[in-house]
Amino acid sequence: MDNIFEFVTNHWWLVLIWGAFIAALLWDNDRRNGPSVSTSEATQKINKENALVLDIRDKSDFGVGHLVDAVNIPYATLASRMGELERHKERPIILVCKTGQTVGMAGKMLREKGYNALRMKGGMMEWSNQNLPLVKK
Repeated sequence: MDNIFEFVTNHWWLVLIWGAFIAALLWDNDRRNGPSVSTSEATQKINKENALVLDIRDKSDFGVGHLVDAVNIPYATLASRMGELERHKERPIILVCKTGQTVGMAGKMLREKGYNALRMKGGMMEWSNQNLPLVKK
């Protein structure tokens, strides 16, 4: 541990460059994945802007619990089933997966087709951790 402190004090400029690189990498990754919303922001968009919740998890995961009125189109079939979303093109679409990590590519696909797609941070795990309501069927 003493070696780390010694390295940092002797090579502060390397540590600074490394920190800037990591920050730029995280910023770029977040920008590529598109805009995201928290669970409370998602709730506001659903209630005030009539946002559509698109759950891209598999049907079995969706059946365990999902948001009220969510539409389930698994990511594996999203490209072929995009026509089902055409009537919702003017609405914000909140993308939901298990942890919030796999919605980036789905969002990119939808935004390229002109949809207003947003990622929900933390996915269903965050929604459940906050004890928010779920439909279980």
